[in-house]
Amino acid sequence: MELTPTTQKYILHWGEMGTRWGVNRTVAQIHALLFLANDPLTAEDIADTLTVARSNVSNSLKELQSWGLVRVSHVMGDRRDHFVALQDVWEIFRVILEERKRREIDPTLTVLRECAIDGERDAALAPATLERMGEVLAFMEMLGSTYNDYKNLPPATMLRFLKMGGKMARFLSPDDKDALS
Repeated sequence: MELTPTTQKYILHWGEMGTRWGVNRTVAQIHALLFLANDPLTAEDIADTLTVARSNVSNSLKELQSWGLVRVSHVMGDRRDHFVALQDVWEIFRVILEERKRREIDPTLTVLRECAIDGERDAALAPATLERMGEVLAFMEMLGSTYNDYKNLPPATMLRFLKMGGKMARFLSPDDKDALS
C-alpha cells in the first residue's frame, strides 16, 4: 500500500498517541494503517508498508485481534490471511473502553474490595487510611456502574449526551454536593 503524506502523518501520529496510551507504537501504527486501508491487507503488505519486521507485525496483529479491533478476512484466490480493522468510530471507542475496563478497572476493583474487607480486620490500619481506600473504591465502583449504564446506548444518543456536556455542567451547579456523591 502506498502511503500519501497525509496517511503517513496520520499513522505516525497514531503510533505516538498509542505510546502515550500505553500501547506499543507498532501496534498503534498497524491499527491506523488497517483503519485507513480501503482493502484487507496481508501481514506482508503491512510489514512492507510500515517497514517493520514481519515477526513484529504478527505479534501486533495478535494483540489487535485480542482487543477485538482487527479481524482476519479471506480473499478469493489467496490462501493468506488478510486483516481488516473495525471501521465504525463508535464501535472502536466502545471496544477499547470495554477492554480497558476488563483489563484495568475490573482487576483494580477486585483488589480494592479485598482491601476494604481486609482493612476492617487490620487493627494496625489507621481509620483515615481505611476511609481514603473506601473513597477510591466508591469512586471506581461509580465509574464502573456509569460505564455499564452507558455502554449499550446507540451512538446517536451518546453523541447527543456528549454534546450536552457543558449544558449539564451548568445545570448541575458546583454547589450541588449530591451531584458529587
